[in-house]
Amino acid sequence: MAIDRRREAAGGGPGRLPPAAEENGALPPGDAAASAPLGGRAGPGGGGDIQPLPAPHAAGGPHPSLLLLDYDGSVLPFLGGLGGGYQKTLVLLTWIPALFIGFSQFSDSFLLDQPNFWCRGAGKGAESAGVTATGRWDGGDLANGTSPPTTLFPAAPWGTAGPLGNGNGSGADGGEAPPLPSPPDKGDNASNCDCHAWDYGIRTGLVQNVVSKWDLVCDNAWKVHVAKFSLLVGLIFGYLITGCVADWFGRRPVLLFSIIFILIFGLTVALSVNVTMFSTLRFFEGFCLAGVTLTLYALRIELCPPGKRFMITMVASFVTTAGQFLMPGLAALCRDWQVLQALIICPFLLTLLYWSIFPESLRWLMATHQFESAKKLILHFTQKNHMNPESDIKGVMPELEKELSRRPRKVCIVKVVGTRNLWKNIVVLCVNSLTGFGIHHCFARSMMGHEVKVPLLEDFYADYYAAAGIALASCLAMCLAVRVLGRRGGLLLFMILTALASLLQLGLLNLIGKYSQHPDSGMSDSVKDKFSIAFSIVGMFASHAVGSLSVFFCAEITPTVIRCGGLGLVLASAGFGMLTAPIIELHNQKGYFLHHVIFACCTLICIICLLLLPESRGQSLPESIPDGEHYTRQPLLPPRRGEQPLLPTHAELKDYSGLHDAAAAGDGLPDGATANGGRPM
Repeated sequence: MAIDRRREAAGGGPGRLPPAAEENGALPPGDAAASAPLGGRAGPGGGGDIQPLPAPHAAGGPHPSLLLLDYDGSVLPFLGGLGGGYQKTLVLLTWIPALFIGFSQFSDSFLLDQPNFWCRGAGKGAESAGVTATGRWDGGDLANGTSPPTTLFPAAPWGTAGPLGNGNGSGADGGEAPPLPSPPDKGDNASNCDCHAWDYGIRTGLVQNVVSKWDLVCDNAWKVHVAKFSLLVGLIFGYLITGCVADWFGRRPVLLFSIIFILIFGLTVALSVNVTMFSTLRFFEGFCLAGVTLTLYALRIELCPPGKRFMITMVASFVTTAGQFLMPGLAALCRDWQVLQALIICPFLLTLLYWSIFPESLRWLMATHQFESAKKLILHFTQKNHMNPESDIKGVMPELEKELSRRPRKVCIVKVVGTRNLWKNIVVLCVNSLTGFGIHHCFARSMMGHEVKVPLLEDFYADYYAAAGIALASCLAMCLAVRVLGRRGGLLLFMILTALASLLQLGLLNLIGKYSQHPDSGMSDSVKDKFSIAFSIVGMFASHAVGSLSVFFCAEITPTVIRCGGLGLVLASAGFGMLTAPIIELHNQKGYFLHHVIFACCTLICIICLLLLPESRGQSLPESIPDGEHYTRQPLLPPRRGEQPLLPTHAELKDYSGLHDAAAAGDGLPDGATANGGRPM
């Protein structure tokens, strides 16, 4: 029979049993190399035995040796995994800039915080009071080390205000803050805008910030939101563009050029002469910051074996959170926004040394068939780790010698459009990232907004450190949840918590507010406020984890050849979610309730879509697009023994290409059998 002849030619007999399907829907080794996944996938615990690889293709064939493409199973063990001292040094070098990234991401909370203001010369008992131009809340989202936050906190009552600034910037001249005058009595808010000069009560530890330097209050208050837009829009464009460039030209050049230009634009921001120049330069600063963040994230993932990826990534998140905690101290130390901006950017000078220290991603070189450069880098690794070349038990170097003449094959992220499963996984994670970071602002505003009358939360530092503490607790909970439930299970758990917190806040609080109007109900506004704070804390906690896990999940299931492009899409989606915060603030909170309702509905959609994702814990990273295409989801319940899958694999479908031959040789079929080997009912 024609089908049997094809199977015999592939190395099996007529009665050969079908090979057991590998985890995540991957094809077994021995099928077509173009669609087979890399051999040697680790088990669920990350420490499984390496499975034997099929015989490699001859040199110069259509595909390189599978031994070379199996980076986690062959190349990484040959280099010692993370046991080599050089690999540990490189991982440490990816953690250091995370602290500087944390400084830059949370700088808007201090540079663009809207202070109390009043007419210059107004004394105690004057008609107007020190209020902000946009009210109590001026918040954006808090984010982790891989996503862009906006200005976080609104102006507080005068009792918590910091040093005094003024419209012409004279408050920044002295080393000590001038004595604080008595604030004016509260009156009509609109009367503050009848003046032509104002005094400011800045509460972030600075003597002067961007708002007080250029009088961005009253009719000019909208320029503050434009300045917030500029950094976020720069980050969004940066993630999209630098991700594609890093997949084509490599991670190392994008990282180094981004560092050079962030130094140029970041230091120039401190020399801005007007708010237009400030906003324009902040756009380019955000663009370059996106390149640094994205390439470091990808390099960190590609350096690690399967069992260490999440731990290494979470350490970087903790370092970024440490930068968030240190920012108030830096602001109090600098006193002036220009000095603070320069101090945030100058540490990136240390990363210029990466040009001579940090190599290109070896995994990316192998995946794109740049074997000549990969050979030099492997020899560099062995020299740095003082390794004996005879330890190459699997024969990686001899196979590499055979493939040196092969031409590189680079891929752009647009190729994902032609896939069947990969684009769906990326789209699901983009929606999760957008929802997580978008709804985070809703919870933050509910906890720290003007409608919650809690004295503790009316202080800038209480607001700031409460949000930072929630982010830290969320990172700690992620470590535990992912260890127990895996990537997909942990993300599903935090998305369910986000949805519950959102729906309870929208529904239950309105019900409590309705019954609190009755005198005999026993409920008051204070009960409603306490419930609002509780749901907001749970929502901020869970939504932060949703955003962080979505980015990490994407880095694991996206193939190496397009990993930076996929990361760029998910991080840009996070930026779009963050962008909703200043948009709502620009419209003076109009549409806030609808904003929350839309994102609450998105959480329900995300819960369903998350079931379509694969589980990547303990699995090797996919290297090529066919590998990522076969990285499909598994059922929630394991199949019973002897149960066949409902859908055939790609290799089984290939046998039907000779069905017409079998029909022509119908005399070779047994009685009562069909051409595909089945029996009629």
